Amino acid sequence: MSKRLSTSERRKNRVRRQLKKVANGRPRLSVFRSGKHIYAQIIDDVKGETLASASSIDKALRDSIKNGGNKDAASEVGKAIAERAAKAGVKDVVFDRGGYIYHGRVKALADAARDSGLNF
Repeated sequence: MSKRLSTSERRKNRVRRQLKKVANGRPRLSVFRSGKHIYAQIIDDVKGETLASASSIDKALRDSIKNGGNKDAASEVGKAIAERAAKAGVKDVVFDRGGYIYHGRVKALADAARDSGLNF
């Protein structure tokens, strides 16, 4: 029996399938946003492991963020993921927006990560 996927799951799978075609071995910067928080991970799909992660609920970021669900929090998470990626030796990534529209918090996170040194 086949499971029918929701529209958002199909969109997410379509985005990831296209990213794997153009990645050329680069790790993936994956973004997940909920109503209250935003999360980012740098994932090596070849090895199947997470190289770096940051979120608005991290202890290091929680003090500087008043609300985890706004663009200010997203930009702080973007800066943090770029710093942690540099420590892990990652410079070039592909951006996985996770099926979300490239607007608002997702765009703020991406812009902050680019400004902090990640290339995508």
